[in-house]
Amino acid sequence: MTDQRTSEPADAVVRRTTPSGADLTLSGDVVVKVHHPRTGAAALAARLDAVTRDHLAPYWVQPLDPRPHATPDGRWATAWPRVEVLLEDAGPHPWAEAGELLAALHRAGARAFTHTRSLPPQGGPARVERALARSGRAHHAAAPMLVDLGTRLLHEASTASRAADTVVHGDWHLGQVARTPDGLRLLDVDDLGVGDPAWDLARPAGFWAAGALDDEAWRTFLEAYRAASGPAVPADGDPWPRLDLPARCAVYVAAVRVVAVQPTHSADPANTLLEACARM
Repeated sequence: MTDQRTSEPADAVVRRTTPSGADLTLSGDVVVKVHHPRTGAAALAARLDAVTRDHLAPYWVQPLDPRPHATPDGRWATAWPRVEVLLEDAGPHPWAEAGELLAALHRAGARAFTHTRSLPPQGGPARVERALARSGRAHHAAAPMLVDLGTRLLHEASTASRAADTVVHGDWHLGQVARTPDGLRLLDVDDLGVGDPAWDLARPAGFWAAGALDDEAWRTFLEAYRAASGPAVPADGDPWPRLDLPARCAVYVAAVRVVAVQPTHSADPANTLLEACARM
């Protein structure tokens, strides 16, 4: 389950709200996630069904219950085992293994598309749209620039989406990966969908282009993804024609989150991201 990092004793009950608006309760070996109010029951149920099927289950932390449950306030809750989540601000990072895992998800999803037609489209453009709305409410000197940039990126993302039948994570970064006794596994089904797998490489690609991820980490990740036959980019040559728009969108979304959602305790390099946005 996402954002399970904590220094409290394992038997303590810990409650926290994530930057995305979900509420987590950690108790012993169990994490209960009450999803954002915008989360629909049908889409959430389809996502849970997809990750528990044989073709995707080997790559995901498995829910303790494959069904969402309604809460008294009308939101939807899911239950998960407590796992060790990778921390983006604490290395060394398993970039090669992460690239291989993501490639495996994309390959499996492409083969199993006929079993996952109920999944919604991948949520990249929707994330840009939500970030644009946040930027308009932000009390920050960069807000006007972010509103202008978000408007342009949303237009590009809405009109230039590449048709694809690949199952994608939808919000992939190292904080969505867990260490388990069986190896690395993916977390967080909230943005799981069908679409262009390049969006799953967007955050590391964008952070590298912005100067927030070092060359060695990006090279290791990309080479491992390609060696594992990941379909998001060509097997060799310049990957950037496929990654440019998703990467710019990922940097924008991260920058807006820093200034509008979690300005005082974000692990993201705020100045670097804002400078990259200003150059776009």
